[in-house]
Amino acid sequence: MNMTGTQANAFLDDFLKEALSDEVDVAIAPPFTALAQVNLRLQGSAIALAGQNMYWEQSGAFTGEISAPMLADAGCTYVILGHSERRERFGETDAGVNRKARAALANGLTPIVCVGETGDERDAGEALARVVSQARAALDGLGRDGAAKVVMAYEPVWAIGTGKNCDADDADEVMGAIRASVDGLQNVRIIYGGSMKAENVASYACKTNIDGGLVGGASLDPIAFATLVRAAHQGTQNA
Repeated sequence: MNMTGTQANAFLDDFLKEALSDEVDVAIAPPFTALAQVNLRLQGSAIALAGQNMYWEQSGAFTGEISAPMLADAGCTYVILGHSERRERFGETDAGVNRKARAALANGLTPIVCVGETGDERDAGEALARVVSQARAALDGLGRDGAAKVVMAYEPVWAIGTGKNCDADDADEVMGAIRASVDGLQNVRIIYGGSMKAENVASYACKTNIDGGLVGGASLDPIAFATLVRAAHQGTQNA
């Protein structure tokens, strides 16, 4: 919940001037109220647009909700589903994420499905079991072809917004478990979220199972975010 449409345009004034590698895919996920304005500014660029959330119904008496067709009409090609903040603060469940993923795919959107363990679960040695359970539940019934169309995001809950980050080797292990958890995920993009920034992105980008980042706070400054994107590309070159 950052930036008005006016502020998002100011962000893009600076960000779109930055030189980014064609070999790095970039998507921006502004609040719903800024989607239309941001979409106009991104025309002609290689940067994709994403929604931060959506409801699973196409339309109806669901005041305040946003549907997949609405996101697609606003120019989105991606939508983030099951982010830990949504799960923790708004009671979202694995079953709900599954319904949203189905609706997103049915409307031509690529779901970015988030999974991750709490600090207590990690301390108890339950991290792998937790994220595998979440991944399987979120993709239940999609089949191999459906699962192959998603992006998975591993975001350890204890690392989000804390300044702490999961060790790159540990993250790679967990993300490898996610990749092996569901038939169809073997070749999908799996990205890491959890205090990723320009200073540490290369350490993640060089790992086998880490294909990118779900960047939060470090994406709010256009120059810092562009620097992170460039560092990510450098990291893949060193893999």
